[in-house]
Amino acid sequence: VQLVESGGGLVQPGGSLRLSCAASGFTFSSYAMNWYRQAPGKERESVATITRAGGSIYYVDSVKGRFTISRDNAKNTVYLQMNSLKPEDTAVYYCNADLPFFGSYWGQGTQVTVSS
Repeated sequence: VQLVESGGGLVQPGGSLRLSCAASGFTFSSYAMNWYRQAPGKERESVATITRAGGSIYYVDSVKGRFTISRDNAKNTVYLQMNSLKPEDTAVYYCNADLPFFGSYWGQGTQVTVSS
């Protein structure tokens, strides 16, 4: 299993970024996918989850209305569109796949920095 995130960077408050996570090594369309983030000095937190069919089922309250999770099962890729970014969104963002009986897998993370 391999998860490779991309799309992070430095953005001003109010700006947007789109994160991507390319998955391989498992049947992507059969599993829900997750985005997590970890800010400096804080625990990793769940940000959003999307079902295998593409119905988003969870957003942490702090990102509701600003972030959108989506997936393209034909491309084995999950996305996180982040709008109206705030300094408190600064974190390393991780893609995650929980595969029953096989374990939980993580990407290497992509840094998102929101600063003027």
